[in-house]
Amino acid sequence: MDAGLLAQFVANGLMLGMMYALVAVGFTLFFGVLDVIKFSHGDVLTVGTFAGFSTFLGLKAIGVANPWVQVAAVMLIACGAMAILGALIARYLVMPLKGAPALNVLLLTLMLGTVLRESVRLFFPDGANPKPFPKLLPTDALALGSFTLRLDSAILFVAGLAVIVAIHLLINRTKLGLAIRAVAQDEETAKTMGINFTLIVLATFALGSGVAAFAGIMNGLYYNEINFGMGLLLGVIGFSAAIIGGLGNIYGAILGGFLFAALQTLSVVALPFASAYKDVFAFAVVIVLMTIWPTGLIAEKTSERV
Repeated sequence: MDAGLLAQFVANGLMLGMMYALVAVGFTLFFGVLDVIKFSHGDVLTVGTFAGFSTFLGLKAIGVANPWVQVAAVMLIACGAMAILGALIARYLVMPLKGAPALNVLLLTLMLGTVLRESVRLFFPDGANPKPFPKLLPTDALALGSFTLRLDSAILFVAGLAVIVAIHLLINRTKLGLAIRAVAQDEETAKTMGINFTLIVLATFALGSGVAAFAGIMNGLYYNEINFGMGLLLGVIGFSAAIIGGLGNIYGAILGGFLFAALQTLSVVALPFASAYKDVFAFAVVIVLMTIWPTGLIAEKTSERV
């Protein structure tokens, strides 16, 4: 295969992997602090993306045309709104079921995801049809033979990497991160030491949901199209990435996200029927890997869950 074309596939895979990793991190954060699987996570991503799209339409309506101002406002509003939504979901829907069977929380978040998704479809103007997401980033490209590096893709990848680094620093270098790790390791001991358990749960759900919105905006800027069902597949892939990486381990979630993207890319490169079955191939391999490593590639350790 031509080296330039191979480099193009690698670049595309890295971009996909970054989006999947950001979604997977949310699942890991939720599980780490409260031992719950929040199946509405992908649909929160959808709502955040449409909130960002609505912000763009509002700015356009009042005459704000600077694309950098637009993209900054879209990101801030989308991530901020979903952080608030995530905290509200945790406070009023998830935490009241803390002592209930795990299946209750699973069912509740599954139904909540349907409510969010259908609300976008029903109440957003013409919400049942795909929307063209604006090209807010520079569209210049560097062509090297059959390899083309899009400037907007490079900016998005660096921005996603910056978010991952920021999460790493927050978890490992701040008092909030120390409290999150303490709650993830031993909730009762953390409470005894004076940590506000409710506040930490709300902050963690806000963080995970805000990061999901960031991933959704990245997806919209990369593909220049959004739809009300976009969070379904992204949520399933993100959850799969978190599981195969090792649910409860942030670095495992990141690894799982890039692994899933690598599998999709490999299927496009290696299989004769190209991209038509890339998701089928990737999920099939993940199923096999789960039977080999049931606890994930990075096995969870009680002392290192988040």
